[in-house]
Formats: sequence, C-alpha cells, structure tokens
Amino acid sequence: MALSTHTPIVFGLLLVLGFILLLIALGAPLIAASGVLLTALSVAGAFGVARLIFQDGYLSGVLNFQPQGFVDAWGPLFFGAMVFGVAMNYTLFMLSAAKESHETHSDPEHGIFASVRTSGRVVVSAAAVMIAVFLTFALSGPLAPKEMGVILAVAVALDALVVRLVLLPVVLRYDQHLSWYQPKWRGKMLPKVHFSY
Repeated sequence: MALSTHTPIVFGLLLVLGFILLLIALGAPLIAASGVLLTALSVAGAFGVARLIFQDGYLSGVLNFQPQGFVDAWGPLFFGAMVFGVAMNYTLFMLSAAKESHETHSDPEHGIFASVRTSGRVVVSAAAVMIAVFLTFALSGPLAPKEMGVILAVAVALDALVVRLVLLPVVLRYDQHLSWYQPKWRGKMLPKVHFSY
C-alpha cells in the first residue's frame, strides 16, 4: 500500500483536532483520548480492508475486478479522512449522550447503558443507510469508485457495529468514574459545555 508523504501529517492533525473537539465537548481528557484512539482503530481497519481486497485481491472475483497489486496513493488519505469524519461523528453522538446521563445520575454504568439505549439505534440506522449508499458504488465498473464504495462500507460497518457499540462501552465501563475526571486546568482553559439542565 503506497502512502502519500502527507498522509501521516494529515492523520496526526486529525487526531489532535479530534482530541481537542472531544475535550471541549466532554471535558474529560481520558474520554477524549479513548474516543480518538478508537477512531484511529477504525481508520486502521479501513486500511486493512483496502490492502486485503484491492492490493492482495481477496474477493476480486465476487466484485468483478482485476487487482492491480497496490492501493492507489490517494486511497489511504481519502479513506482515512472519510472514516475519521464518520467515526468522530458517531463518537461525539454517543459520548454526549453518556455525558448527559452522567451529569444527571453521576453513575458511569447508567451513562453507558443510557448512551447505548438512546444512541445505539440511531447509530446503527445511520450506518445502515451509509453502507447501502456506499455499496452501490461497489457495483460500478471503474476501479476507483468500486474501491471507495467497498472500503467505506466495510469501514462504517466496522466502526458502528464493533467499535462504537462494543469497544466504546467496554472502555467506559472499565474506567468508571476515572473516565469522567475533569482536571482543574480544564475549567480555566476551555469553555464548559453542558448536555443537560
């Protein structure tokens, strides 16, 4: 898989900006770091799928294309940015629901269950729509849109069903109250965002 020389820089900036966004919205550094690291895991999964299918040729017969032995240089940057954006959207959506529940009940487990109960169906429904749209590109003839559709569909399914609905709740439950710890410097440097009254 050929990586553009700018790819690591762009992903580094995305991770930093994602961490800052989650830190401002949630106020808890550990939760923000967990959200960004899990998002990076989704991006890594997209890279793995890209290599297996379009570089190594798995499923090339089913998808009706001739593998070229490499993934185009634009692929990792494009897929990574797209998956990162979608994953951060799901992350903020679920964690804001968990924070809202935590602010009203101050029980981390209640926040986890409330987040999955209220946001899980929305995340799965939104992911299903996106997967269906992306898979339509997989039916196209040219390789580039086929590559885009398959990789994004698999990446969104992986992120929504595995990372957001399984791994994220596990991380939240494992850390308990420590996850929502807000350092004193946070109140002085960042605005305070509330998700409940």
